[in-house]
Amino acid sequence: MLRLNALGIIFAALVAMTLIGGCATKSSRAPVIDRLPASQPTALGKPPAAKPKEPDWRPATYTVQKGDTLYSIALEHGQDYKEMAEWNGIQAPYTIRIGQTLRLTSSDTTTPLKSIPTLEAKPLPSTEPSLKTEPKAIKQAYSDQALAQLEKPAAKPAPVASPKPEIAKVEPTKPAAAPEPAKSDAAVDEEDSVDWGWPASGKILANFNDNGNSKGVDIGGNPGQTVSASASGKIVHTGSTLRGYGKLIIIKHNKSYFSVYAHNNQVLVREGQTVVKGQKIAEMGNSDADRVKLHFEIRRLGKPVDPLKYLPSDKPS
Repeated sequence: MLRLNALGIIFAALVAMTLIGGCATKSSRAPVIDRLPASQPTALGKPPAAKPKEPDWRPATYTVQKGDTLYSIALEHGQDYKEMAEWNGIQAPYTIRIGQTLRLTSSDTTTPLKSIPTLEAKPLPSTEPSLKTEPKAIKQAYSDQALAQLEKPAAKPAPVASPKPEIAKVEPTKPAAAPEPAKSDAAVDEEDSVDWGWPASGKILANFNDNGNSKGVDIGGNPGQTVSASASGKIVHTGSTLRGYGKLIIIKHNKSYFSVYAHNNQVLVREGQTVVKGQKIAEMGNSDADRVKLHFEIRRLGKPVDPLKYLPSDKPS
């Protein structure tokens, strides 16, 4: 009995010591880390907003109005007048009438390639004949000759050559042509960009005015002064077909940009010719103008834009 009491006292003392030690120990808390929600982007990691692309404003068709010519309609919509004539079945001298509806785009469409069905190779049926190997019992009358025949070792049968099965040749099928991947924004920007240069040296007489009649800049100069191609491209029009422009040159640089050179004294290039940036294309003059000057325009999708926003800042004097 005394032994049990002693054990109880010892157990109680151990429990008390454990509780005291636990109270004396300092509790440590886990460090708190501030985290942003997964869906909330940081200011540094936020991707830059993509620059919006200017949509193509040009309609599919145009109705001819009073005063229009095929040349003026083509220029105002950034098209080659010869291509427009072909799209609309118009022959030279390219006469159009008021109220006539003209197509401004080509009707050519590409037919998607059809997928080629694949051939499935099926296993050929086995041509190996089935052989019966069961022995046949033959009854013979007893004789010394028959006994001697049975005591001879049995001859091994000659191996039977099994015919080789013919394997059908299956020509590999060519996969259908995959569609062209969509062009990235960088590729579109590269197609839309032009390496511009000044078409002539001289003082700027008139600036671009989007709300007025000045659709470009006027550069003053001397008779016979060199007029150069502002960028590489193809000559799509020459002549005096547009009122107010005199002897005119129009260059197509890509699907978006054209450049216009007006009031020339002498034109040195022809339609369909390819020119490079800086090449002499005309001599400055005063055709259909009040003084010697070059009227220069840059047009994007047919709409005039301010050339000074595209030309280099170091203008030749």
